[in-house]
Amino acid sequence: METTLYYQLADPDYLKIVIISEVLGDTTHPYTLVKGYPPGARSTLSLFVADGINISSANEICRILAGSKRGSFVGSSPEQCALVDYWLEWESSTLKPAVRCGVLNGKMDTPELLTALGRLQGHLSAHGGTLMEKEVCLADVVVWSSLYPILAPESAGSGVLHRVAPLVCQWFISLARKEPFTAAIWKASGDVGYQGYLDFLLGKNVGVATPCNNSCVEKHQGFPSSKSKPEKCVYEHEAKPISHTDSGDVSFSDAELNAAADVFTRGPVAASKPAKKEHPILPMKGERNILITSALPYVNNVPHLGNIIGCVLSADVFARYCRLRGYNCLYICGTDEYGTATETKALEEGLSPQEICAKYFKIHKEIYDWFHIAFDHFGRTSTPEQTEIAQDIFNRLYQRAHVSKDSMEQLKCQHCNRFLADRFVEGICPVCAYEDARGDQCDKCGNLINAIELKSPRCKICSNQPKVESSNHLFLDLAKLSSSVDQWFQRSSSEGVWSSNAIQITSSWIRDGLKPRCISRDLKWGTPVPLEGYTDKVFYVWFDAPIGYLSITACYTKEWEKWWKNPEHVQLYQFMAKDNVPFHTVVFPSSLLGAEDNYTLLNHMSSTEYLNYEEGKFSKSRGVGVFGDNAKDSNIPADIFRFYLLYIRPESQDSVFSWADLTSKHNNELLNNLGNFINRVLMFIKNSFQGVVPAMSLQDNDKKLIAAITRELQGYVACLEKQRLRDGLRHILNISRLGNGHIQANQPWVLMKGTPADVARAGSLMGLCANVVCLLSVVVQPYMPDISAQIQDQLKAPENCNFLQDVFVPYIQPGHTIGTPQPLFAKIEDSTAAALKEKFAGRQKVAQPPTPAKTLEPEALTSSQTSPPQTQSKEEMEQQLLQQADKVRQLKASGAPKDTVDAEVKILKELKAKLGVAEPPKEQKASSGSKGKKKGTA
Repeated sequence: METTLYYQLADPDYLKIVIISEVLGDTTHPYTLVKGYPPGARSTLSLFVADGINISSANEICRILAGSKRGSFVGSSPEQCALVDYWLEWESSTLKPAVRCGVLNGKMDTPELLTALGRLQGHLSAHGGTLMEKEVCLADVVVWSSLYPILAPESAGSGVLHRVAPLVCQWFISLARKEPFTAAIWKASGDVGYQGYLDFLLGKNVGVATPCNNSCVEKHQGFPSSKSKPEKCVYEHEAKPISHTDSGDVSFSDAELNAAADVFTRGPVAASKPAKKEHPILPMKGERNILITSALPYVNNVPHLGNIIGCVLSADVFARYCRLRGYNCLYICGTDEYGTATETKALEEGLSPQEICAKYFKIHKEIYDWFHIAFDHFGRTSTPEQTEIAQDIFNRLYQRAHVSKDSMEQLKCQHCNRFLADRFVEGICPVCAYEDARGDQCDKCGNLINAIELKSPRCKICSNQPKVESSNHLFLDLAKLSSSVDQWFQRSSSEGVWSSNAIQITSSWIRDGLKPRCISRDLKWGTPVPLEGYTDKVFYVWFDAPIGYLSITACYTKEWEKWWKNPEHVQLYQFMAKDNVPFHTVVFPSSLLGAEDNYTLLNHMSSTEYLNYEEGKFSKSRGVGVFGDNAKDSNIPADIFRFYLLYIRPESQDSVFSWADLTSKHNNELLNNLGNFINRVLMFIKNSFQGVVPAMSLQDNDKKLIAAITRELQGYVACLEKQRLRDGLRHILNISRLGNGHIQANQPWVLMKGTPADVARAGSLMGLCANVVCLLSVVVQPYMPDISAQIQDQLKAPENCNFLQDVFVPYIQPGHTIGTPQPLFAKIEDSTAAALKEKFAGRQKVAQPPTPAKTLEPEALTSSQTSPPQTQSKEEMEQQLLQQADKVRQLKASGAPKDTVDAEVKILKELKAKLGVAEPPKEQKASSGSKGKKKGTA
C-alpha cells in the first residue's frame, strides 16, 4: 500500500510538511497528496502508511517524511536528536495550544502564550539567537510554522509580540526571508497567504485550492505579504477544522461511518472477553507481558505531590490502562530503606534504622492507598531477598573483573570514631557559600559536591570537625562496561519509548565518558559487602537500591526470575523523575549487563521534569506545599488531585501546582464538562424513561458521533501506549464534549413534547448517550478510579464493560435499568482555593514587588529598602533570595528593558550580600562522578 498524506490547505501543520519539502527537495519517503479528511484520522493532517496504519501526529509525520536525511536537519547525534524531540514535543504540547488559544480569543497577551514565548526568548538569548544549529533544522521548521499566524507582519498582534519577545521575532524573520519558507507559505495555503492560515485557525469557511505545482509558485525575495502573491489556482471546496463539540463538523468516509456503526449495532457480541488474572501474576506464553516499576521512594521522606506524579501515580495510570487492555502486567514498587538517609533520620528521631523504616513504611503505604495507587505488590528493600540478589550480582561482577579496589579520602570523626558518609557531614558550600550544605549536594545552588570539599565541615552527629583520612573502597568499572551500555542504550531508546530528557541525560553521561563509580560505603545499615577485607562496609545506595525492584518481586513470588531473567518475553517500563534517570539508564544496566545473567533490561523510560508549588518549591521543613500525609486535610478528594496532577504532568518541561488553576480545571473540565454530561444523561433517563434505557435507532448524525468518539478512543489508546498520559486525558474530555454537543444539537427535552416518533427519537439519543457515559467510565478509570466506580454504580454498568478496545462497543442495551444519578463533582469556590493556598503556604513570606526602578533615584535603592528585615529568619531570607533570583531570570527571558533588569539584579546582589552568599567564579564547576578523591591504583 502506497503512503498517502491527507491534508487541508492553510493548516499550519501542513505548512511544516511543505517547508520540509522545500528545504530538503524530494523527501526520502515518497507519498501521494490527497486533500481532505481520510478514514480513521482524527486531525486535519494524516499519513496512511503500509498495512493501513494511520499517523495523525503532525510532528511525527514530519519526522517520517524527512526520512534518513539526518545531518543537522534531524539530529546527527543522540543528543541532537533528543533536543529535536524536546522542541517538537514542546511545540505540540505548549506552543501550538497557546497560539491557537490566542488567535481564537483575539488576544496576544494570554499567560500561556507569554510563558511560551518567554521560554523561547530565554533559549535564544542563551544560544546566540539560534534554536539548534546555524543551518535550518526540523525543530526550526516546526516551531516557526506554529508561530506564523501570530508573528507574520499581517498579524494584528505582531507589533506587541515584537516588543515582548524581540529575539523570537528576529529569529522568525531571519527564517521567513529564506526562499523555502517564502515559497511554502503560498504553496501550503493554495496561494491564499496569511489570511488563509488565520481563517483556518478561526474555523471560518476557507476556500482551499488544489495542490500547486512549482510553476504556480512565484519565488519571492524577503518576507511575503498578501499583496505580493503569485497567480491564483482554481478553488474547489471549503474546509473546516475538527470541532470537539459537534461531530457534524468533522468529515468521515462512508467506510468509517459504516464500520463504527456496525460495531455499535452488533453490541457486546463485538467485544472480546477479558481474562481474569490471579496472583501471583507470571509471564504467559503468547501474551503481552509488561513489567512496570516506579522509582522506589526513600522511606524516611514523606512524598509531596511532585514525588507522587513523578513516579507512583504515573505508573499507576499506565498499569490500570494495561489491565483494562487485558495485558499481562505486574506493577512493582516499595520503599528504599538502606543508606545514609535512613541512618540520619534514625539519629534525628532517636530510633533505630529498623524502627524508622517500619514507621515510615506505614506512612508511605497509607498515603498511596489514599491516592488509590493499585500496586500488585508494594514491598521494601531491607529484606533477606535484597541481600541475596544484590550480593549475587556483585559477586558475578567481581568475578568478571568489573569491580576494582581503590582508596578514597574521606572525612572521619575522631569523636565518633567513624568515617562519615556524605549525609553525616554538613558545612559551607565551596560554590555558593551556603552554610548548611550536605556532604553530597548543596540544597541552595544544587551542585553536586564532595564532602572533603566542604569548608568548615562538621559531623552531623556530634558537631565536631572531622579530619580527612583514607579508606579502602570498591568501584564499579563503568569505563569497561561503557561500550556494552552504549550499544544497549542506542537499541533500547530507538526501539522503545523514551522521554526526551532521559535520552539527553543518558547521552550526556556516555558522551562525557563513564568512570569507575564507588559502590561501597562506611555504614552499618545496608546490604553487607560479601568480600574479604570489606565486610565492615555496605553497598552504596545507587548500586543497591535499583536491585530492590528484583528483590521486591522476589518477595512477591518465588518465581521472580520469570520476570527479571526473561528479556525475550517481558517488556520493562520504568517511571520516575529526571533526577533518577542516570542511575536507571547507566549504573543499573551496567550492573546487570556486567553480571551476564540474562537479566531483563529497561525497554521504555517515562521520566518527568519537576513539579513546583505555586511561586516556589515544596518544602516539608517550612510546611510549603501539599504532602501526601496532609493532602486529605484539604477535603479535596484523592481523584481530584489525581486528575489535576495528570492534567499538568510535567512531561516535557517543569509545571506548577496552583490552587487557582486546580479550581479552574476542576470547575470547567470536570464539573461543567464531564460531570455535567454524565449527570444530565442519567437524570434524563431517570425522569423521562423511568430509569430504563430506551430502544436505539441510529440516524446519520448519530453515526457521525459514534465515528468521532471512535477516533477519540483510538487517540486515547495511542497516547497511553506511549505513556503520554496528559494527552490521553485530553481525549477523555473531548469525548464528553462531543456528547454534550450532540445533546445540545438534538435537544431531546424538546422532542419529548412532540409526536411519538419524536419521543422515540429522544429515547434513542439517550440510549446512545448512556453508552457514551459507559465508555467514559472505562477510559476515566486509570485517571480517576473512584469516579469511575461511582459512574458505573449509577449506571449499573455490567462488569464486562471494563475491557478497553479500539472501537466503541455499547454495553448498555435497551431495557437496561440504571441506578440513582448523583452529582459527581461539587463546585470549588475561589474563596476555598484562596484558603487552601494560605493553609499550605507554610512559613514562607512572599517578597513584595519592589517599586519600579524608573520612579527611584539610584541612591534611593538602599539596603534598608531592599534587604530582608533583620527580624526575618534565615529560612525566610533564603526563600526571598530564591524568589528574587527567579524574578531576574524571568525578566531576562522575557526581554525586559535593561534598566528594569539592572534594578532587580541590584536587589538580588544585596540579598546575597545580606546572607553572605558569594558569587562563584565562572570557571568553577561542581564535582561529579565518584565521591571523594581517589589515590593509588588497585
